[in-house]
Amino acid sequence: MAAGAPRVFVSHLSGVPVFDPNGDQVGRVRDLVAMLRVGGRPPRILGLVVEVVSRRRIFLPMTRVTGVESGQVITTGVVNMRRFEQRPTERLVLGEFLDRRVTLVETDEEVTVLDVAIQQLPARRDWEIDKYFVRKGRGGALRRKGETLTVEWSAVSGFSLDEHGQGAESLVATFERLRPADVANALHHLSPKRRVEVAAALDDDRLADVLEELPEDDQVEILGKLKEERAADVLEAMDPDDAADLLSELPEEDKERLLTLMRPDDAADVRRLMAYEERTAGGLMTTEPIVLRPDATVADALARVRQADLSPALAAQVYVCRSPDETPTGKYLGTVHFQRLLRDPPFTLVSSIVDSDLVPLPPDTPLPTVTSYLAAYNLVSAPVVDESGSLLGAVTVDDVLDHLLPADWRETDFHGEEGIRHGR
Repeated sequence: MAAGAPRVFVSHLSGVPVFDPNGDQVGRVRDLVAMLRVGGRPPRILGLVVEVVSRRRIFLPMTRVTGVESGQVITTGVVNMRRFEQRPTERLVLGEFLDRRVTLVETDEEVTVLDVAIQQLPARRDWEIDKYFVRKGRGGALRRKGETLTVEWSAVSGFSLDEHGQGAESLVATFERLRPADVANALHHLSPKRRVEVAAALDDDRLADVLEELPEDDQVEILGKLKEERAADVLEAMDPDDAADLLSELPEEDKERLLTLMRPDDAADVRRLMAYEERTAGGLMTTEPIVLRPDATVADALARVRQADLSPALAAQVYVCRSPDETPTGKYLGTVHFQRLLRDPPFTLVSSIVDSDLVPLPPDTPLPTVTSYLAAYNLVSAPVVDESGSLLGAVTVDDVLDHLLPADWRETDFHGEEGIRHGR
């Protein structure tokens, strides 16, 4: 851990208010959700259990927590109001870790966990359990007997999984080390029953990333085995173009039912993409590129590019448009590539360095033309603009490759003798 990274004891979070960016209270923290991991790695904090005004308890992912400050939690403002349901791989920190009897590794002495400290990883939104505050002796948390001390997470046994366990919980923890494409390959080769069990145990964001890498048959099978509300949550977490491709494989009734359960804004993006032919720029594009107004600066652009949840292809350029800056935008003005952003002072307006020479793609551009366009201009992403000059989205090279490669390309062994070596 880097010195100075935020550290918070979970007892100090219990009951604190949760606010959106506008200062409106969303609810109060009632617990934290952790996932145990293999190999003695510290448990990862997945999110918060927040009790909203209606007394409903919802799940708030840590990726949507922008600040844990004195006496309050700040969110991105995007909150899913569906009721929290604990999954088999998840543990409640306040409810299951505190007052638990565990063992000190060095002395083999039993102690009671009184509190748990969590710390944010450097340059990321991920949080892990960092330290335990424990009491020696047989007394529970409410007894004042026995010496108390704060120890590193590694000094206590009982908070990690067996490296060679075969339960869904152990498999999910093992898969955490892998890239989504490698998890998808592992899932593809499991039995159908096992595949569904493991997929159901993944959190929404992780399952969304993995589904995007699976063959269509596996995607449909897994989505069909999830509860409908959970399936809608996962579709919301997917890139809109991938969600649209998956929904297009479902019967019309199922597709409409899931779209109705999704948040209206997410469903609108997906419906818009489904209106285009699959092998066209409109059918291939994502509706979530980086869009900036002309008065944004290079510093603003670099801050957006740094967002950890962006793919490298989407982070390679920003698109400058007049207001509104949600797709479909106001008039598209041009593109600023990442390398150009690195060459100009932070206070430079993006409108002064925009590249307007390249003609953007119409949404009905066929796949072969999109491929030639990316190759001819050495691009990893290209803007898609409608007849009125509004930016609709961006086509990225990875989505183009998905449609050019053979249907069974995902079954390639990238680590075997015949595959491509990653140098691991």
